[in-house]
Amino acid sequence: MSDLVLDKVTVEYSGPEGRRLALEGVSLTLSQGEVLALLGPNGSGKTTLIRAASGVLPLREGCVRIAGAQKALHDLPPAERARWVAVVPQAAHLPGGFSVLEAVLLGRTPYLGWTGRETEKDLEQVRWAMERTNLLELAGRSLGTLSGGEQQRVLIARALAQGSPILLFDEPTAHLDLRNQIEILLLIAEMAREEGKSVLIALHDLNQAARIADRVALLSHGRMVSLGSPREVLTAEVLTRLYEIPVLVIPHPVRGSPLIVPDGADSDSRMSGDADREGTGARREDPDAQADQTLHPQGRSGHHAPDLG
Repeated sequence: MSDLVLDKVTVEYSGPEGRRLALEGVSLTLSQGEVLALLGPNGSGKTTLIRAASGVLPLREGCVRIAGAQKALHDLPPAERARWVAVVPQAAHLPGGFSVLEAVLLGRTPYLGWTGRETEKDLEQVRWAMERTNLLELAGRSLGTLSGGEQQRVLIARALAQGSPILLFDEPTAHLDLRNQIEILLLIAEMAREEGKSVLIALHDLNQAARIADRVALLSHGRMVSLGSPREVLTAEVLTRLYEIPVLVIPHPVRGSPLIVPDGADSDSRMSGDADREGTGARREDPDAQADQTLHPQGRSGHHAPDLG
């Protein structure tokens, strides 16, 4: 079992203005082979939840554990923790002096012995990860010469080379064009379905989440306000309240999954109504504008890369 369990996780940040809760009492279980998407407005706690789930962010309260481990994730040594969980960070800057192969080899760091040399098993895992992400032809290329989509695939290959059963992604499609977004997301979904990886992924695009996720969790102000299948959670009523903009949710014409469309016409007329109110015109009453907008929460350099052969 490699289920990832978050139990009443609370994270607190300190700053010039004092302490504030970034996460409060978040509980969820990520099952083997599942894709669970974290959604919510900016500042809702998605990146904080990814960092907490990785075991690198101290918790004020609660616990993160793995069903197959004997200790809480935060109590494990970094190398052992890395054998359980791999993280693909948001918009990471990759050092141009590394080759693609050298970068992917970094994923084997938790397994290297005191000599620091890779074994044939390490190279086998790296070869598989690069093949899985279509990077073998780019093995000798400098990272600085890669496109954004290619760099993102390097980060995913590094995570796969790590051999961890749990993969955490923080907005992996940010700054990518449409084709690269779809290719990356389908690759992530395939890793869950075909390799049995457990995937926790923070996304902004609701339609991307509806396409690849088995379940989605909605966050607002550090609290989880809804958890369930895309069809259960991504409703017009819930999303209008969460994002404070009218949306339409219709079935996708091919897949039948929820298709979320911002209701621009209603938004335009609302702005027009505001202008009329300040002037002399009459304002059309908008039921969405009158709705309650509050959400109530549910209770490595210089390394000579080996030849992959």
